[in-house]
Amino acid sequence: MSDPAYLTLERLTLAYGDTVAVKGLDLSIGRGELVALLGPSGCGKTTTMRAIAGLLAPTSGKISLDGADITRVSANKRSVGLVFQSYALFPHLTVYENVAFGLRLKGMRGGDLDARVGAGLRSVGLANLSGRKPGELSGGQQQRVALARSMVMEPKVLLLDEPLSNLDARLRLEMRTELQRVQKETGVTMIFVTHDQVEALALADRIIVMLNGGIEQIGTPEDIYNRPISAFVADFVGFENVFALEGGKLKTTNGPVTLSEPTPSDTAGLAWRPRAVTLGSGPFQGTVRGTSFAGNTREYLLDTALGPIKAEVDAALGAHAMGSTLLFDLPVASAAPLKRFG
Repeated sequence: MSDPAYLTLERLTLAYGDTVAVKGLDLSIGRGELVALLGPSGCGKTTTMRAIAGLLAPTSGKISLDGADITRVSANKRSVGLVFQSYALFPHLTVYENVAFGLRLKGMRGGDLDARVGAGLRSVGLANLSGRKPGELSGGQQQRVALARSMVMEPKVLLLDEPLSNLDARLRLEMRTELQRVQKETGVTMIFVTHDQVEALALADRIIVMLNGGIEQIGTPEDIYNRPISAFVADFVGFENVFALEGGKLKTTNGPVTLSEPTPSDTAGLAWRPRAVTLGSGPFQGTVRGTSFAGNTREYLLDTALGPIKAEVDAALGAHAMGSTLLFDLPVASAAPLKRFG
């Protein structure tokens, strides 16, 4: 990241009528970064993207791009590309004409147009399909046409709205690789909106987790995955055993519970992934209420005095029957310490 302030949002407040969707948002994105805005529906991520694109005027605050204030600049003049979730291709136009559409509006013709469109199609691996129409393409190919159409406009920032949500699992994996390749080869600053934490972790250089119109945590995929700072982020990225701490003890519905190891004094809670739960030994016990085979692992849902506990073990260890009682432990060393809870 060569320029940490290539795109900046300063005290940005966004609203729909009297309903405030984003309040006082501060964010800096560097030139050439691939960034994910991650969060559940209604968290403000799509609203923020719309404001960057120029499709929603801020109530207050400032948006700057490459040193220029674009807060009140119209969408077609701020050098920001947008790939919609629905792709929004023209069904009656060929792949070539879809990609060329925006360039034609800017007055480009002849050899310059052919060269720009050809380069765009080659960048997404579709040079041999330029004569086809969208209805003759797969979902992944349509997505790449939409990507090429935005890329040939040479935007300073490219925004993608849930870019992989319309694809099946196999195509999602292929398009992740394709998006990363195109972004790294072109160096375009790319921001994509998603509610899928796996997608964000797999694609982004940096993830902005949003909640209730604000930023809950910013970090690398490794930071978000391994070091969540709040109960919300921990739960969102798969820490399924999340507890508040009270007086150094776990706060449960059945009262405070002392762990087998001392807990950190400066944390509001602890979170364990299912695989971090020690199963078969420990000071606690639970009854197996659910089990599922997941290939190399087996997952268990235990009914315990602490509340429901999810554990994951190597499938080679053999299965425990429904209704059986198992010992378990929650090792403090395997937990993620949380700075905020609630």
